[in-house]
Amino acid sequence: MSKIVNEIKNLTNDRDMTLKELAEQIGKCQNKKYSLASLSQKLRNETISYKEVKLIAQILGYKIKFVDIRNNSFY
Repeated sequence: MSKIVNEIKNLTNDRDMTLKELAEQIGKCQNKKYSLASLSQKLRNETISYKEVKLIAQILGYKIKFVDIRNNSFY
């Protein structure tokens, strides 16, 4: 499995949420149908958009930070 799949699964597990529930929440936030199959395919193929990843982070109660690995600065 790809790294993004594992990371999203771990984050959902930490929140006692299934990928199906996550897909439903994404759909609600986007005001459109968003299926587990669609989410799984995007994660498996690593074609999920940054916008969707940001939304997933928001749903799960996380925020994304960029870390400058040259001097450990956060952005």
